[in-house]
Amino acid sequence: VQLQASGGGLVQIGGALRLSCAASGVTMNNMGWFRQAPGKEREFVAVIRRSSGSTKYADSVKGRFTISTDNAKNTVYLQMNSLKPEDTATYYCGTSRVVWSAVSDPAQYHYWGQGTQVTVSS
Repeated sequence: VQLQASGGGLVQIGGALRLSCAASGVTMNNMGWFRQAPGKEREFVAVIRRSSGSTKYADSVKGRFTISTDNAKNTVYLQMNSLKPEDTATYYCGTSRVVWSAVSDPAQYHYWGQGTQVTVSS
């Protein structure tokens, strides 16, 4: 399995970005986005179950971020709106087959993309 994340960049407060994660090889049912700021642990952002379309979000991004999938292209997207300085981090996509109740735990993910940097500046 290979995951290729893209779409990061520098954006002003209140701006928007769309991240993409293209998967190749055997993919698992859950596709998630996590982020990691310098000196902090990797934290859950959003996840989608490819078979059902079910989604889950971290409280800090609810109402601002939207995760979606194009199964035909094996690609997952993260639309990020109303960006804040605290959203600044390296964003990683990951894939897992873990039960839904555990999808926010990064330790349950089997494969990761290389990360894409998101910087929100004033």
